[in-house]
Amino acid sequence: MISEELLSLLVCPMGKAPLRLEDGALVCSRCGLRFAVQDDIPNMLVEEAELPEGCHSLADLECVRSGDAKVDPT
Repeated sequence: MISEELLSLLVCPMGKAPLRLEDGALVCSRCGLRFAVQDDIPNMLVEEAELPEGCHSLADLECVRSGDAKVDPT
C-alpha cells in the first residue's frame, strides 16, 4: 500500500497535477491517466500508463490540449 506521505509527493508526469489512489492505481486528478502500482511500486512511465476513457492518444489529454504538457512526437 502506498503511504499517504508518498502519495502527497507524487504528481502526474504530464501536467504535474496531484494523483489519487483508485482501485490499486494512481490516477491523475486532472487528465485521468492511470499509473499501475505493482508490489507497492508505482510505474510512473507515461508510455505505460492507461489512457482515460475517450482518449485515443496522449495528445487527447486535457493537460496537453491546454498547453500545460507536451507530447514528444517521436
